[in-house]
Parts: sequence; C-alpha cells; structure tokens
Amino acid sequence: MAAMDLLPSMPFISFCFNFFLLSCFYPNQIFGNAEKIGNENNKIRGMFVFGSSLVDNGNNNFLQNKAKANYLPYGIDFPLGPSGRFTNGKNIIDLLGDHLNLPTFIPVFGDPSTKGNQTVLGVNFASGGSGILEDTGSMAGEVMSLSKQIKKFEEVTLPELENQLKSSSNESLSKYLFVIGAGGNDYTLNYFLNFPKVNLTVRAFTANLTSGLFTQLKKLYSLGARKFVLMSLYPLGCSPGTISASPRPQSMGCNKFLNLAAYMFNTNLRLLINDCKTEMPGSDLVIVNAYNIVRDIIRNPALEGFTDTRQPCCQVLSLKEGGNGISCKTGGSTCEDRSKHVYFDGMHPSEAANVALVTEGFSSQLVSYVYPFNIGELVQI
Repeated sequence: MAAMDLLPSMPFISFCFNFFLLSCFYPNQIFGNAEKIGNENNKIRGMFVFGSSLVDNGNNNFLQNKAKANYLPYGIDFPLGPSGRFTNGKNIIDLLGDHLNLPTFIPVFGDPSTKGNQTVLGVNFASGGSGILEDTGSMAGEVMSLSKQIKKFEEVTLPELENQLKSSSNESLSKYLFVIGAGGNDYTLNYFLNFPKVNLTVRAFTANLTSGLFTQLKKLYSLGARKFVLMSLYPLGCSPGTISASPRPQSMGCNKFLNLAAYMFNTNLRLLINDCKTEMPGSDLVIVNAYNIVRDIIRNPALEGFTDTRQPCCQVLSLKEGGNGISCKTGGSTCEDRSKHVYFDGMHPSEAANVALVTEGFSSQLVSYVYPFNIGELVQI
C-alpha cells in the first residue's frame, strides 16, 4: 500500500486535534491503606502502570493539560465518582487489580499523597493523550510520554518503594506486574495528524515505534522488572469518533487505514517477544490482544451481552455542535443501559467492555487473545 493511501480526511484530523479540548478538574482520589497487601497467597504485590488514557487512573488531573475526564458523566458508575478515568466505571487497571485481589485502587503518581506506604501496591504513571514518542499529545499541553513516566518511576517512586520494603529494587520488583498500554495516540495524534509533514510510510513509522517501546522495556528490565503485561492496540478505526468523522461513514465499516496501522503495530509487538526473551533473560511477557477481543465483540456483540457497538453511551457533541466527536459532554446524558454499549464515549470502552477485556486477558486459553499465555498464568510464575 502506498504511503499516500493512508492520508486521513480533514474531519479526522479535526477530531484528533479537538480531542484534547476538554475542561475542568476534580479533587484528588481517595485511596485506602496500602500497607495491607491483598491475598497472602498472591504472588503479585501490585502493579506499576505506564501508558495513555486507556490505563490512566487520573494522572492528568494533576497536569496542566486539556485531556481530562474528571467530570460527569465520566465516573458515573465508579465508587469515587469522576476520577480522571476515561470511562463510566472501572478501567482495565482497576479490574486487573480485582483479579489480583489487591485491597485498593492503584494510586496515581501525580497525587501528592502517593509516597511512602502508598507506593507499596504500585503506582500508575499513565497519562491520557501521551504516547511512546516524546511529541505525541503535545497540543494538549503537559502530558507525560512513556519515557518520562519511566523516568519518574526510576527517580521518584523507586527510592520510596525501596525504603518501604527495605530491599533493593532488583529484589522486590520481580513481585510486581508492569502493565504497559501505549501506542494508539502515536498514530491518531501524531502520525496521521501530521501526515503531510511525515516522510515515513506507516510501516517504517511502526518499526520506529516498536523499537522505541523495546528500549523502554529494556530500561524497566534493567531496574528489576521481570513480569510484563503489554496491551495491544485496539481496532483504532472502529471507535464511534473515528467512524462518525469519516467523510462517507458506512453502516457496517471501520476506518481500514487506522485498523491497518494498529494491526501492524500488534504484529510487531508479538515479534518483540522473541527479542525480549533474548535480551531480557529471566523476564516473562504477556500480550493481551485487545484488537482481536474488541473486534470479536463488535462482530458478535450478543455473545458478550452487548447490543450497541457503534454509538457512544454518553452524549458526545459533534464538531458542528461545538464538541470534538470524542468526549462526553460535561453533565450530559448517558444511555439507559450502560452495560450494553461497547464504547462509553467516542473512543474509550465502557466498563462492561473493560470487564470482557480483562476477563479474557486473565484467563483465556486462546493465543489469538493472549500470547504466549494468559495473565493468570503469568502471576503464578
């Protein structure tokens, strides 16, 4: 496929740019005492999380940027209300914590109270709008790229954790999961947004992207990380915001160019496993293929109890209405049954979809969903 075939439409560029025109701020999240470490038989102490909005538990609330989800109807089904999670209830990190029997939600790095014993369960560094590349999401203001997140982990959190556990990171970090969910914004808010200026084919861009991710994984490994969960990219072209932005939206189709980019990234991600095993001896990595899981839900929604795979559950204003086609309207309405919608807003999954993702990721035996094995098996290693 020629590079020019991947040139996005002007409406798509417009909604990417306007994705970050969010507003408001919500008070700090309240976390329980992290000194209690879940089930005594659990081999995993907690999680350290890196990535973008799909795994962000509220870091952007503490950053000077416009990519926020700290207002209703976001968090309408979450115990703490609007918290900065880009969904109606729990995101995949919260649900994975439930599977691990962790006693509280993983605290976010940006919260000033995330220090001392609050680091023992792990810390979430993810930042909505960020990417693997340094300049991804820059139009939003202050976002933390993947490398910046890992730098904060090394320079700020690790000393706190070592002091709490009275052991070096090389001894303690093998008991934590390192969850990474990044890369989608590098396409939607970087490559395709700046396509006329990018002198790279999507294949070459993808190779650079996965190479950058590999560098960051090796950095975490050098600090003591041994168990990794890598979230593949979702089918980027099937989100409601992408479909509605198409100049000729089809009744059943997704944006094939965005999906092709995501497919290329996910293919490279799987190949990356072999390199990691060679250059990171003693490490174990699991890929949760969110692309295939969400794709199969879209193809057969009734099997998972869904009825709507194309419309956002919350009220999303179009560009003509003064919105961005992605974000929930502040104080806007939601669908009657939020458990029936795959997407909560124009881009992010509902809690119900997140439940399906984590359930498959934790226990599926299908290599098309988890590779080379599932998270449940990873935590027992």
